[in-house]
Amino acid sequence: MKSFPIQRRQFLKLAGVTGISGILTARNAPAFAAGNSASDTLKLGAVGVANRARANINGCQTQEIAALCDVDQRFLRAAAEDFPRAKLYTDFRKMIEKEKLDGLIVSTADHTHAAATAMALRAGLNVYCEKPLTHRVSEARILSELTRETGLITQMGTQIHAGSNYRRVVELIQSGAIGEVKEAHVWVGSSYTAQAVPKDTPPVPEGLDWDLWLGPAEERPYHPAYHPFQWRKWWDFGGGAMADMACHHMDLSFWSLGLDHPTTVEAEGPEPHPEAAPAWLKVRYEFPEKEFRGKIRPALSLTWYDGGRKPPQVESGEVPDWGAGSLFIGEKGMLLANYSQRLLLPEERFEGYQPPEPYIEDSIGHHAEWIEACKTGGKTTCNFEYAGRLTETVLLGGVSFRSQTKLHWDAKALKATGNTCADEFIQHKYRAGWTL
Repeated sequence: MKSFPIQRRQFLKLAGVTGISGILTARNAPAFAAGNSASDTLKLGAVGVANRARANINGCQTQEIAALCDVDQRFLRAAAEDFPRAKLYTDFRKMIEKEKLDGLIVSTADHTHAAATAMALRAGLNVYCEKPLTHRVSEARILSELTRETGLITQMGTQIHAGSNYRRVVELIQSGAIGEVKEAHVWVGSSYTAQAVPKDTPPVPEGLDWDLWLGPAEERPYHPAYHPFQWRKWWDFGGGAMADMACHHMDLSFWSLGLDHPTTVEAEGPEPHPEAAPAWLKVRYEFPEKEFRGKIRPALSLTWYDGGRKPPQVESGEVPDWGAGSLFIGEKGMLLANYSQRLLLPEERFEGYQPPEPYIEDSIGHHAEWIEACKTGGKTTCNFEYAGRLTETVLLGGVSFRSQTKLHWDAKALKATGNTCADEFIQHKYRAGWTL
């Protein structure tokens, strides 16, 4: 295994961690060599190799893709054609145990993110994991703590965070272009829902290891309604449009306003289905005041909308309808933004306005940030401590909806105060043979 400057610090931190057994073994402990340069090549493994996963692999292909893992042989064979030297696996646990890797790219269905990521961190591997970081709130907290304890290099796949437009929006908000922000609204048009659990039980396709695809989720018969893409519709595997898209869009509010944990969360939507995500959601979060950038940032609200619901300012025509985006409402005006556009409103009020000189350095690329940090010991912009807080907040919207209650959130205790009916949606529960 290649060795890099960061690894010595990682090893020293890992060696001192208590309560984490078997982090490094003689087989996978990093060897330390003086004089390694940042131009050395990382030896990476990938869990998940198709669709979004393939894009993440391609984003890291400047390095050595040494091992590929997928439960579906169709996808695995296709990826192997482009990376013929990579070792092939269907079980990521075996890959992590056997291969001497420097880092792991995790791009599975949401319900197996945490299991693969936690195992990799405990094995001393740096990790890039696609959003949302986890499937359950409790898993996100565990991964955040593991990241802090181990000092490993992590990055959640919120790729748009690396775009220049988000940086310019953050600069406008933080420089006070619209004054103190009182509320933020975030919306997408996406919708993932299902009407009923499939009754028929077609045969498992040849080459698919259905038991491994289920991973820590409860057993159920195979059906194409779940794999390869429709899993986002089902609570056991995903979390609908909010789990799919909110980490991308709410990231802008978290970044620009320095958000951490909400104090209350209240969701509304259609009649809940016990197994399927809703066709639409509206979730209101309240965040407390906070010392941020040398002053007190006042308390504020953030409201999420999906499945066709939109902020009232968009519905009324006061604000242009860009299909999806973020709207910041401040004392001096409004700021509308999406992935590639930004607009100060009302436009006549900001005629002639000169934005601040850019002060947030442009990214070298979301995947490239992680690669460089793995080699140099630098930082990433969406490490699992930041991404963990963002993911916890996103997932709490589903908790409020599924429990049909307003959550009074005690972030330190990881608990909705006086609300035992929410616990089953906060805490993860794995079937026999799977642990975190």
